[in-house]
Amino acid sequence: MKLHFYGGAKTVTGANYLLKAQGKKILVDCGLFQGSPEQEARNYEPFPYNPETIDFVLITHAHLDHIGRLPKLLKDGFRGKIFATGPTIDFARLMLEDTERVLEEKANKADLIPLFLHSEVEETMEHFHRAEYEDVFKIAKGIEVCFRDAGHVLGSAIIELKVKVGSGTKKIVFSGDLGNDPVPFLRTPATISDVDYLLVESAYGDRRHESPEHCQRLIENAVEEIAAKKGVLIIPSFALERTQQILYHLNNLIEQHKIPQMPIFLDSPLAIKITQVYERYPQYYDAEASFLVKEGDDAFKFPGLEMTLTTAQSKKINRVPPPKIIIAGSGMSQGGRVVHHESFYLSGPNNILLIVAYQAKGTLGRRIADGAKEVEILDQKIPVRAKIEQIAAYSGHADSEQLFKWVSRTRYSLKKVFVVQGEEKPAEALAQRIKDDLGVEAMVPEAGQTVEL
Repeated sequence: MKLHFYGGAKTVTGANYLLKAQGKKILVDCGLFQGSPEQEARNYEPFPYNPETIDFVLITHAHLDHIGRLPKLLKDGFRGKIFATGPTIDFARLMLEDTERVLEEKANKADLIPLFLHSEVEETMEHFHRAEYEDVFKIAKGIEVCFRDAGHVLGSAIIELKVKVGSGTKKIVFSGDLGNDPVPFLRTPATISDVDYLLVESAYGDRRHESPEHCQRLIENAVEEIAAKKGVLIIPSFALERTQQILYHLNNLIEQHKIPQMPIFLDSPLAIKITQVYERYPQYYDAEASFLVKEGDDAFKFPGLEMTLTTAQSKKINRVPPPKIIIAGSGMSQGGRVVHHESFYLSGPNNILLIVAYQAKGTLGRRIADGAKEVEILDQKIPVRAKIEQIAAYSGHADSEQLFKWVSRTRYSLKKVFVVQGEEKPAEALAQRIKDDLGVEAMVPEAGQTVEL
C-alpha cells in the first residue's frame, strides 16, 4: 500500500490524499487551497496524478478545503463514484454552486478561464453516492469503508478503511476535521480503535480553546456593549456550521433574557440555504438539539432575526439604525457581503467585529485579527477603529488536548501517525507530543510525499 499527500500537508487547506491498495486508487477529499494568492494559484495547477485512473473518492465533509476541486477532478477525467453522507451531499451542491459563481466572477475580472463551470458542478453531483454512519460497505475486493461521526459539521465523517493484506487486514483512518466538543447540534467525535495508520488534523495542534460557557459570555458581552454604545456587531461567519452555532447561541441568550432584543440580520444567501438543509436532517443532531426540536423550539427562528436573501434586502441593512447585529460571509472576509459591511462599519469606534472562524494566512480576516490599523477593502483604505474580538471556542476544530486524547485511545495499535491539515508549527507540536507522550511514531508529511504502508 502507498499513501500520497497531495494537499493538507503543512497547510490547513487543500486536503487531498491518494491511497493505492489492492490495485485500486482511492482519493480522500479533493479540496481547494485557500488563503494567500500563492496558495490559491495551486488550485489551477494540474493534479499530480491522472484523474482518469482514480476509482473512488471518499469525502469527509462539505467545507471547500475538502470538496472544492471535485468539479475540476471531473473536468480532468474522473468518472468514478464519490461517497459522502446525506447532509454532506446536500451541502456540497450549495457550496460548489456558490463557489463556481465566485470563481467565475474572479476569472472574468482577471481575464482567466474559470476553474470549473456550473455544468461541471451538475456533473459532479451525479457521481455522489450516500453513505450512512457506522455502515460498513465494500468498495472493492479486499477494501471495506466505514463513515463515522466526526462532530465537525453536520454529516462530517471520520473515514475508516480496512484493507486486506496477505492473511490479515490493516486499518487506515482519516480524521477529516474533528469537532470541538461540545458544540450545538453536533455529537462527540466517534472513538477509534485498532488503527494501524492514522491521519489526524492539526489546525489547533498547539492551542487550547476557551470553554463554551466563556464563548457564550463573550457574545453576551459584545451584544450588551453595542446596545449601550448604539453600535453594530459584525460577525464574519462560515455559511456551514459556524452560522448555525451562532444562531443557536443568540436564540438561547434571547430566550433567557440575557441580551436585549435588537435587529439581527443573517445576510448570507448561502448560509440561509444551508440552514434550510439543517432543518431537513434532525436525525443527525445531538441529544440536546433533538430534544429542543421535539419540544417545538426552532433555533433558526426567533424575535428580531431577519434573513436577507436578496441584494436589495441586504442594502437596506445599512439604513436600519443601531444597535444591530450582522452575520455575513465569508468567514475569512475574502469576499461575500461581509466585506461591504466591514467597509461601512470598521471605521466606527462604537462597533465590534467578532471573529469566530479560523483565519488563514494571507486573508483580510487574518490581517484584521493580527491587529492591522488600516486595511484595503473594495479598493478603499479603511481605518480599523472598531473593537476587534476573537472567540477561539467557536472553532469547529478540536483543540490540542482534544486531538491528543482522541489519538491516545488507539495508541497501542498504532504503527504510525501522519499529522496533517495544520500550519507547520501546530502540526509539528502535535506530532512531537504524540511521539513523546504516547511513544508512537508520528510525522508531518511534506506536500507531494509518498509513504509505503
